[in-house]
Amino acid sequence: MDDKTARMAEQLRKNPAMLKSLMQSRDGQALMQMLTQGDRGAGLQRAVQSAAKGDTSAIMQMMNQVMQSPGGAELVERINKAVQK
Repeated sequence: MDDKTARMAEQLRKNPAMLKSLMQSRDGQALMQMLTQGDRGAGLQRAVQSAAKGDTSAIMQMMNQVMQSPGGAELVERINKAVQK
């Protein structure tokens, strides 16, 4: 995960209303689909639980995979721009 994406994640963590709005957006839904495909979200759930305990490595790895996938980097860039508004 690059520095820009890490800053976006921190902004969303501090602003639940912004996070809720993002998750209801088309891009937010697309991101969730990318993060949950293959295992019906079990990996994401484990990664979020680990992150809540202070270990963000699993969620960072998932985001890196998204950013390397076709369209993933573009999706994350659109989300970054939306969060900056």
